Amino acid sequence: METVPTPVGDARVTWHRAGRPRAVVALGHGAGGGVEARDLRALAAALPPRGWTVALVEQPWRVAGKKLAPAPKTLDAAWTALWPALARPGLPLVAGGRSAGARVACRTAKQLDAVAVLALSFPLHPPGKPEKSRAGELTGAGVPVLAVQGGRDPFGRPEEFPEGCEPREVPYADHGFAVPKSADLTQEEALSVITDAVLGWLEELPPLRE
Repeated sequence: METVPTPVGDARVTWHRAGRPRAVVALGHGAGGGVEARDLRALAAALPPRGWTVALVEQPWRVAGKKLAPAPKTLDAAWTALWPALARPGLPLVAGGRSAGARVACRTAKQLDAVAVLALSFPLHPPGKPEKSRAGELTGAGVPVLAVQGGRDPFGRPEEFPEGCEPREVPYADHGFAVPKSADLTQEEALSVITDAVLGWLEELPPLRE
């Protein structure tokens, strides 16, 4: 675990290192939780054995114990400031995160020279307000983007995403990728859908192919 100072407080990075890494995948959390989210934990376990180092990034507001996330510009400022601490010589950096963390990654990817963005549970719009679309953040990332979305996510179902941003669907899953007990797949299988999609995408990214 590493503490990284930023202009808006200390951030924290938890490293899950690959033996012979091909890239660093940096993942931020959402506005309603931290790096203990089930999808972030699953990726931190699945990616390193396949050669991808994972850095789970806690924003300063979470490190400070606050319950409410600050404004987007504050989140972006912290992410931008801590980015150099994630760099490793010769390794590309993939930006990513879940929910609000995915928005931060999209908004800053081009500026930070991220090679791609992984958007987990991207909040396409507030629940019940599809007219307040945030699709421009996805389409404007300026780098390859993989969106992974729950089939019943109230912040945007897969079929609501714009052309060119078709997400990989996790059937029956909600915004936190939880699936009901009545679903045709287990919670473990739902998480495997996520990790398999991400691993396959990383393997095919042109900047990361060996």
